[in-house]
Amino acid sequence: MWGYCLRYLPKLSTLYINVPYGKIGGGLVIQHGFSTIITAESIGENCWINQQVTIGYNDSNTYGYGKPVIGDNVRISAGAKVIGPIEIGNNCIIGCNAVISKKLF
Repeated sequence: MWGYCLRYLPKLSTLYINVPYGKIGGGLVIQHGFSTIITAESIGENCWINQQVTIGYNDSNTYGYGKPVIGDNVRISAGAKVIGPIEIGNNCIIGCNAVISKKLF
C-alpha cells in the first residue's frame, strides 16, 4: 500500500550546488553527484569532486562565519567535508572522509 502511495511523490535531487554566478572555473568534474552538497564562495579551474562530499558554510562564533574558497586543480575525494571560511590552495588533494573545519596556521 505505502509503495503505491510513495510512487507519486516527486523525485528528490541528491546534488545541491549553491555557488555565486561566474565563480566556478572551467573544467569542474562532479563524479557521482550522489548526496553531494556544494555551497562555496568560489571554485577554481579543473576541480574534481566525488560523491557524498559536503562543502558548506559555518556560522560558528569559534571558527568564524563564511564559505570555503576552493583553488585550482583541487581534488576532493569521496565523503570529505570542507566547512567554514577556509581557503583550499591550488593543487591540493583532500582524502576520503577527511573533515576540514578550520585553518591550521
